[in-house]
Amino acid sequence: MKKKRLEKSKAARVAASRHRHEAEAGVAGAISGAAMGAMAGPPGAVAGAVIGGVVGVLAAGAAEANAVDLAARDRTLDAELGISEGDIGAPNLKHGPVGIGAYSVASSGAGSSTDSEPAEGPMQSPT
Repeated sequence: MKKKRLEKSKAARVAASRHRHEAEAGVAGAISGAAMGAMAGPPGAVAGAVIGGVVGVLAAGAAEANAVDLAARDRTLDAELGISEGDIGAPNLKHGPVGIGAYSVASSGAGSSTDSEPAEGPMQSPT
């Protein structure tokens, strides 16, 4: 019961924070819209304030939704990698199967060629 109340209060705090950010963005949008609309006189300032406020609120809502999506994705990746459960680097993690089964170029020795000069010295020869 107590946990349920804590979850509700946390959800209420998150919602209040989101509404506060949207209101702040709406005010900032209204101010900038009024400044831009002032070039057309008082009616332009009013119209700019209204349009700027609406755009500010919508932009803040989209940014908040994107942040929530990114946080959920990070939590999922952290769980898959073993970061959030405290088993990072544990030998019992489940890894996917190897796609090709080949060694890397560098470990097989095929990555170096003998006909090129090393990158040492004051100047390299152009290739």
